Amino acid sequence: MPGHPQVLFIHGLWLHASSWQPWQALFEQRGHQTLAPGWPGEADSVTATRDDPDAVADHGVEDVTAHYAKIISGMDRAPILIGHSFGGLIVEKLLGQNLGSAGIAIDAAQIKGVLPLPLSSLWATLPVFKNPANRHRSVSLTSDQFHFAFGNAIPRAQSDVLWDTWTIPSPGRPLFEAAAANFTLHAPTEVNTRNSDRGPLLLIMGGEDHTVPEAITKSTMKQYRHTTAVTDLVEFADRGHSLTIDSRWPEVAESCLSWLDAQDVIHWQQSQ
Repeated sequence: MPGHPQVLFIHGLWLHASSWQPWQALFEQRGHQTLAPGWPGEADSVTATRDDPDAVADHGVEDVTAHYAKIISGMDRAPILIGHSFGGLIVEKLLGQNLGSAGIAIDAAQIKGVLPLPLSSLWATLPVFKNPANRHRSVSLTSDQFHFAFGNAIPRAQSDVLWDTWTIPSPGRPLFEAAAANFTLHAPTEVNTRNSDRGPLLLIMGGEDHTVPEAITKSTMKQYRHTTAVTDLVEFADRGHSLTIDSRWPEVAESCLSWLDAQDVIHWQQSQ
């Protein structure tokens, strides 16, 4: 349909940008133009990114946010932003800066001010934190580590296929930045949660998520209590961190489309 805003998809750690391709196809069928650029240093394919892990190393939240802000600056209008995990955190940062017409943050990594740190989250990120030098390196997940962090709510065979198809090495730095955020002035993971002039925001959480348990998303929602801008929360109780890429992703995507249909995104764009 003419007038539908563009959609910018932002992935998180350990998944390649091409993992959004099924979402892009669905959103384009519904009239949206879409874009899913990779993080700084990420190659065009999963294989090429795996072959050069050092290229993605040592990029932090500010680097990645600036990378996407530059892409947005070349667009005619502020796009709809949809992100997963650390991509969701970046969506929140960009939306707080009025660089998106609406935002959907799916199982978003914890922003500054979020205090809960469940044991499963610590275990899921142990491959990074077990070595302090990983702050400046890229880190890959084994299939076992991926199954715990992403695929715990789906059959192991499906988890292994997703790991083989979509996973890439990712920088450890964003996790170290998130861990230190509540002890750091102007932390990279700080978000303008008080902005009442921003576009609407939807937070989505998976009730079985080991990496970003629902306690983190519920605490994130509380950080927005001082804004009058639309801020909604949806839970998929039986989903893990793989909810954007596993066989049941269409239900999550359709929920996003339904929510967007209920928002006056075009009006927000015209008001800016």
